[in-house]
Amino acid sequence: MLKRDTRDPATRPRLLLTLLAIALLWPGIRFSELDLSVLVASDSQSEMGRFVAAFWPPAHGEDFLPLLLQATLQTLAIATAGMALALLLAVPASLLASRALSLSAASRSGRPDYGGQWLRWPVRGLLIFLRSVPEIVWALLFVRAVGLGPTAGVLAIAITYSGMLGKVYAEIYESVDQRPAHALLQAGSGRLAAFAYGILPNVAAELVSYTVYRWECAIRASVVMGFVGAGGLGQQMDLSLRMFAGGEVASLLLTFLMLVLFADQLSRLLRWRLA
Repeated sequence: MLKRDTRDPATRPRLLLTLLAIALLWPGIRFSELDLSVLVASDSQSEMGRFVAAFWPPAHGEDFLPLLLQATLQTLAIATAGMALALLLAVPASLLASRALSLSAASRSGRPDYGGQWLRWPVRGLLIFLRSVPEIVWALLFVRAVGLGPTAGVLAIAITYSGMLGKVYAEIYESVDQRPAHALLQAGSGRLAAFAYGILPNVAAELVSYTVYRWECAIRASVVMGFVGAGGLGQQMDLSLRMFAGGEVASLLLTFLMLVLFADQLSRLLRWRLA
C-alpha cells in the first residue's frame, strides 16, 4: 500500500531563506551595536518616564499658540513650495528618462534608438545624483549659503524630491500598457500628444497618489530640517527641547500628527475622484 506524502514541498526553500535572512541580519545587528537591554534597565526606564511625563499637559497658552500657528503654516509652505519646484524638474526629466515614449520601442523594426539612449542615461544619472544626497545634507549646505530660514528647506526638498519623483514617474510610465502610446507614435503623433492621450489617462491616479505621499514625506522632512535652522515646526521644536518645555513639544507633535492625517485624507480623496 502506497503511503501518502504529506510533507510540504516548500519547507526546505523556506528554511533556506530563513537561514539566509538570519545570516544577513546578524552581522548588521552586530555592526549597529543594537542592545535592547538598555530599554529595560531601571535607570533608562525612570529617565524615559520623567521625559514623557513632562509632555503633559500640552501647551496651549496665548503666547505659544500664535508661534505654533506660524510654525505650522511655515512647514506647509516649505513642503508645498519645495514640491512645486521639484515637479518643475521631475516631470520633464521623467519624460526624458522613460522608454515609454521611445521611437524604437514604438517602431516594429526593433532598431535601437541610440540618440534616445544618449539622452536618457545622463538624465537618469542626474536623477540618481539628486536623490542620493539626503535632504538634511542639502539643508546644511543651503543654510551655509543662504542663511537660516525656510529658503534652505525649500531648496533642499526641491533638489532631493526632484530626483525621487523623476525616477518613480518614469517607472510608472513604463509599467502600464504601452500599445496606445505606440499606436499614436506610429500614426505620426508627437511624443507629448502620445503621452497625454496614450499614457497619462492610465497613470493619473497612481501619479497623484504618489505625489501626495511625497508631499506628506516633504512635511516630515521639513520638520527634520528645522533642527538645522530651516524653519517651521522643527526649528520651534528644537527651541522647545533646549528650554525643556515638554508641553510645547507635545503640542508640536500633535500638530505634526494632524498634518500627516490631513495629507492621508487628501490622498484618499484625490484617488477616489480619479478612480
